[in-house]
Amino acid sequence: MNDLDPAAREASRWLRFSAEDLDVASRLLSGSPSTPRHACWLAQQAAEKALKAALILERIEFPYTHDLDALCDLLPGGWPVKDAHTDLAGLTQWAAEARYPRDWPEPTNADAVGAESEARSVHNSVAAEFGRRGVFAE
Repeated sequence: MNDLDPAAREASRWLRFSAEDLDVASRLLSGSPSTPRHACWLAQQAAEKALKAALILERIEFPYTHDLDALCDLLPGGWPVKDAHTDLAGLTQWAAEARYPRDWPEPTNADAVGAESEARSVHNSVAAEFGRRGVFAE
């Protein structure tokens, strides 16, 4: 890791945070009783951090946003996550809906399982591309 340039080192750190959020989301889902809103929020955060890790590796500045489609759209061609995840709005919704009580329905266990699965797919796609480029999470 010490031979990585600063951008790769920082990107690797973001990808590790993504993996940690996924781990906690998975543990919440395996617990009884489950806390679906927390798992949904952590899943969204994991996907967001994975996409931001990719942008950092590419040295692309990104706005302060939780909009996963907007972040994914900033990636240049060649990132498989762009082709595999063309609509991340369902996962993006948990950035707010899982954290704040409003007039929207509360997330269910099925919502949380779906969110965790999609976030894991985003993370794994980004991590695989890191691996192809010789950059690994710290």
